[in-house]
Amino acid sequence: MPSNPLSHYRLFQFGACLALLVLFAMTARAQAPTRSDDIAKRVAPCMTCHGKEGRATNDGYYPRIAGKPAGYLYNQLINFRDGRRQQYPLMVYMVQNLSDDYLKEMATFFADQHLPYPPPPTIDATPAILDRGRQLVMNGDPARKVPACIACHGEALTGVAPAMPGLLGLPRDYINSQFGAWREGTRRALAPDCMAEITRQLRPDEISAVSAWLSTRAVPADAAPARSLPAKLPVACGSVPQ
Repeated sequence: MPSNPLSHYRLFQFGACLALLVLFAMTARAQAPTRSDDIAKRVAPCMTCHGKEGRATNDGYYPRIAGKPAGYLYNQLINFRDGRRQQYPLMVYMVQNLSDDYLKEMATFFADQHLPYPPPPTIDATPAILDRGRQLVMNGDPARKVPACIACHGEALTGVAPAMPGLLGLPRDYINSQFGAWREGTRRALAPDCMAEITRQLRPDEISAVSAWLSTRAVPADAAPARSLPAKLPVACGSVPQ
């Protein structure tokens, strides 16, 4: 069979990520996070997969981490370290021996990177699929008690500080893969795990519609997370204090 250049590229990228993340883990274990002046150097290996300054790469499976709320990034690092997120073994290996303080420093660094977003891609989805995705994101499905995405992630879908991530500027493949991980139990959060609960209520075609619509939305000029959560979230989330 002829070789697949894309497969070779992904294999090369995986190898590069692995080598640099191993280097990161070895370096991180050797030093305590007592100085902030060199944090950019210490997190540089993260950018191999997550892109320069954490703004993501063209690969659809590595999310943008630049500008995400620090509390959200910290929670995810803790979830990787403590075994609640298992779908990316490299991430687990990288942080499994790091302290809470070190992870907070990493999260704060990337949260402070406020960088422009590229324009959204054009994807292959019918108007009916996109409209269904818009309905679920903006209104949910009250008859089935499925909350709207904006009820937790903010009216502008740019997230809510300190712990609710934005949903814009993420690749469709990444969004789909996270729903799949919640469905399969390889991505978990502190109980009650609200996203796992919501995912179980959605059909596969609805998940595809949501990811399609979100991935085609332009990020507003002011992409900063909102500063306050609603008085009461539509579902209880263990990782989001109120």
